Amino acid sequence: MSHKTVLVTGGAGYVGSILVRTLLRRGYRVLCLDNLLCGGESIIDCWLHPRFQFFRVDVTKHAEVQRLLDLHPVWGVVHLAAIVGDPACKRSPELAMATNWEASVMLADEARERGASRFVFASTCSNYGKMAEGAGYVHEDSPLAPVSLYAELKVRFEKYLLQESPRKESFCPTSLRFATVYGVSPRMRFDLTVNEFTKELATGRELVVYGEQFWRPYCHVADFSRAILAVLEAPRKKVAYDVFNVGDTAENYTKGMILDLLTEHFPRGLIRRVEQLDDPRDYRVRFEKIRDRLGFKVSRKVPDGIKEIKAMLEAGIIGDPEDQRYYNIPHPRPA
Repeated sequence: MSHKTVLVTGGAGYVGSILVRTLLRRGYRVLCLDNLLCGGESIIDCWLHPRFQFFRVDVTKHAEVQRLLDLHPVWGVVHLAAIVGDPACKRSPELAMATNWEASVMLADEARERGASRFVFASTCSNYGKMAEGAGYVHEDSPLAPVSLYAELKVRFEKYLLQESPRKESFCPTSLRFATVYGVSPRMRFDLTVNEFTKELATGRELVVYGEQFWRPYCHVADFSRAILAVLEAPRKKVAYDVFNVGDTAENYTKGMILDLLTEHFPRGLIRRVEQLDDPRDYRVRFEKIRDRLGFKVSRKVPDGIKEIKAMLEAGIIGDPEDQRYYNIPHPRPA
């Protein structure tokens, strides 16, 4: 049986560490590329798998990436490696530019020229920015209004990948605009809304929340891998040079709604709601396109995520959730 080879950049990360396992279970050969900025414990159980290979390479080192692709021809690329999130990009704008734009363009060009069939790019629903109409929804054809460097670079590369780069019939690029992620992963993060809120209450601290009226869509980290797999395995004509939101229309929540769900699990939790009148990111998103075109549906919802994170922390699986390794930007230890 011949196994298709997929390169996963950022394969030891929050999303990548689940995707790597998903692909191995499906019979793919997986080349995992990561600079291990957040360590490599997340993929340790994949180490001895006969179809798994790891490369400690930073995606910004163009010559090293090109050499890897020369030595290991790939059928597909899933490009997750990035400086992730608004705060991290704001803190290191030059690194964000080198990683999220320059390295992404290089990787797409090299993959296309070397005959790769599939290229899946991890984009974001942050591309939509602030909804023009408070009560409405945005969808794949809505105007993009990025309000951060993180989203600006995602929009810029999406445009390059799907519209501006040389079109090749055998090449099938797809951009996935992911909802705000949450849930348990081998490379855990506690700097994401649902994860952070649950962690604060599970560890007995007061949770301070600003602007509870602002909307955002949410999606479990395990469902990201299922969506990527659905795109990789879809007929080319259904996904080539196209974009899909990843999530579920019913999973749009305000922060206030998430606090109400948390109160059910932490009836004695201390929550302080602070009024904030403006948030540049306020959007509700529709997800029918990926459901109707690819049959994709989420397997978990926000209440499931709260429950699993609460149980994990209460069991002591992560001894010190304030450790820097669980955060993408410097995390001062709470007093």
